Amino acid sequence: MTAKDNVLTDTPGGRGAVEAVTAAVAEHVRGLRQARGWSLDELSGRSGVSKGMVVQIEAARTNPSVGTLTRIADAFGVTVGRLLEPAADRTVRVTAAADAPLLWRGGYGGFGRLLGGLNEPDFVELWEWRLSPNDRHDSPDHAPGTRELLHVLAGQLTVTVDGTDHLVQAGETIDFRGDHAHAYRNDGDEPVRLVMVVAMPPGDFDRRRSRP
Repeated sequence: MTAKDNVLTDTPGGRGAVEAVTAAVAEHVRGLRQARGWSLDELSGRSGVSKGMVVQIEAARTNPSVGTLTRIADAFGVTVGRLLEPAADRTVRVTAAADAPLLWRGGYGGFGRLLGGLNEPDFVELWEWRLSPNDRHDSPDHAPGTRELLHVLAGQLTVTVDGTDHLVQAGETIDFRGDHAHAYRNDGDEPVRLVMVVAMPPGDFDRRRSRP
């Protein structure tokens, strides 16, 4: 199976929208790095993303995958949504689901869409996921203390945490630590629909440090 992980490829609105989001990511990554006084090497070390990729992102010359954006967001101690938001913030923002960026697309038609994120007072992301039969997504481990809350709307989802499978039926909710290795897959014959909330502790995260 080949999974399509480009964050901006499927951004609604065509080429102009893709370029706008690419530019926003570049501006936020560069601004957050410079505000902390980090070099490109420091951000690369903290995030586990190659220096070359960081350079490409800050120059708005690449469409980073959801895994890459997650690692960079963790390093800064912000949500992925913070890296994608328009430069001009608004007190109230209403966003249609169809306008939310697709951060993951499975090899069988599934997708993961980031509906929104909060960076204050708490760090929270709201996702919509759909997994077609045979779709699987392996998620990078998040910063220590991160938790994920998934509610299955339709179908039957298998969530693997630390190598152990947990079957979650439609109408059921699973809560687990997102700082452990985890994955989601659809072993059934029907599509799976779910909503996910990711809650993260404040503070940046250096992947070079040993985990507890």
